[in-house]
Amino acid sequence: MNKITDETKQLVETIVNALHEKKALDVVSIRLADLKDPICDYFIICHGDSNPHVQALAESAIDEVREKLNTRVWKKEGFENGQWLLLDYVNVVVHVFQTEWRNFYNLEGLWADAEIQKHVDEGSK
Repeated sequence: MNKITDETKQLVETIVNALHEKKALDVVSIRLADLKDPICDYFIICHGDSNPHVQALAESAIDEVREKLNTRVWKKEGFENGQWLLLDYVNVVVHVFQTEWRNFYNLEGLWADAEIQKHVDEGSK
């Protein structure tokens, strides 16, 4: 079992909070660190209703992580079409989808052998 650092946990928490601030839908984290030869420690997955919503979610995560943790995204993809945006923080990779693309790619199903945690927005209860 790989040890997850406090910095990684804080990164996951910061990203999840930023996504909730912009009303991300169905936010989950997938702990990949315990699998054999993981590509990163965590995936964070959510979706939005439209191109502008998806882009706002990703930008919120980028801004919040930079502001609170002084960490910049290593690589980002998908901003041209807004259907599936990817933010790579090396040990945490964020996937922000439009609903239909999240359902199509079903990352949670592909990584079903990993621990999956649903993150409920406490502010919306």
